[in-house]
Amino acid sequence: MNAEWTKLYEAARAVLNPRKVSDYVEAGEVSAAILSGSGRIYTGVCVDTACTLGICAERNAIFNMLTNGEQEIRKVLCLMGDGSCGAPCGACRELMVQLMPDSYRNIEFMMDLDTERIMTLGELTPEWWI
Repeated sequence: MNAEWTKLYEAARAVLNPRKVSDYVEAGEVSAAILSGSGRIYTGVCVDTACTLGICAERNAIFNMLTNGEQEIRKVLCLMGDGSCGAPCGACRELMVQLMPDSYRNIEFMMDLDTERIMTLGELTPEWWI
């Protein structure tokens, strides 16, 4: 795995921490790390709530990036509780498309760490409404 993906994996692994926050909220079962256009890494964890007000790890990381003044995403690694990687859900894809309508197709995702399988958002989302 190249150095950028290794750093993303380590950043996502560092915040992966499944825990029960309250009787109604669980957090940290999935984590994500995003490599921004500037080369900085932003992380986030999923937050699951009893009333569907939760958020995916990828969107949490994106909001962290936006909070810090950036908006360009180059790479995304989403780490599941079992240590595997996964593709973003539709809501996460939609946010990335709207955030980068002219270049979202180039965002790379680590799909499988063992085989180092990488896909772009353009491959995962070939025909979007934008």
